Amino acid sequence: MTRVFLILAALAMTVVAACTTTGNDGSATGSGVYRIRDDEKVQFRILDSVNALRQAAGSPAVQLNAQLNAAAATHSRDMSVQNRPWHFGSDGSSPLDRVARVGYPGALLGEAISETYENELQTLTAWMEDRGTRAVIMDPKASNMGFAWFQEANGKIWWTLVMAN
Repeated sequence: MTRVFLILAALAMTVVAACTTTGNDGSATGSGVYRIRDDEKVQFRILDSVNALRQAAGSPAVQLNAQLNAAAATHSRDMSVQNRPWHFGSDGSSPLDRVARVGYPGALLGEAISETYENELQTLTAWMEDRGTRAVIMDPKASNMGFAWFQEANGKIWWTLVMAN
């Protein structure tokens, strides 16, 4: 497990350059709300981090899947609307339903969700500390991953990671 945390610590250094804190007027400050910037790179940082963890555990690498990303994005926004982190959509949909709606042909293996003010690698670290979400992320049957978030104006971030084969 120490190896996992060392990998995450090394990867966290790359996030520092990709995030900023801002004041109420949007200007950079020394403290404040974590804001995601470089949106297009967040998914690839998580993909690289997940694959580094999987490789360390002897599991095969996964790749991002556009359909799974869409399912994750829909759920992240919906959790914000509901103002609660849970696996069911406001319409009663389950993770299985959301993956089917986007037309993903494979099987859902699991979903990890979070409501935080933390960056993506801090969130991944928290997921890895939980037995259930760690099992989803490290499932050796996984070949595809979806990852998305929704950040509210107040800075709260709703994260969703989907693993499938």
